[in-house]
Amino acid sequence: MTIEDIQRAVRRRQYIYSSHADLKRKARGLTIAQVRTALLRGEILEEYPDTGRGESCLVLGFAREQPVHIVCGKLGDQIVLITVYVPEPPNFVDPWIRGESEND
Repeated sequence: MTIEDIQRAVRRRQYIYSSHADLKRKARGLTIAQVRTALLRGEILEEYPDTGRGESCLVLGFAREQPVHIVCGKLGDQIVLITVYVPEPPNFVDPWIRGESEND
């Protein structure tokens, strides 16, 4: 999966939110339009070849000045938004660099 694949699916509206991603989006006060903008302006930070459910990746995009992380997977021809969050310390030093966390 490439960022171009993700962006093409977003432009064609061939993406769906998991219930988890939608809950996280709402909890952070992010709109669907902000997440869409972040995906269309995004870059892949990390690739996960096989998490047991197939290929996925972590996308970083910006909705105005707000950094947004979106974990994306595939389901047939659609992109699935697995989770959505704002990268913040201690898990992230900045939107691009992981920080220290209790799980390290």
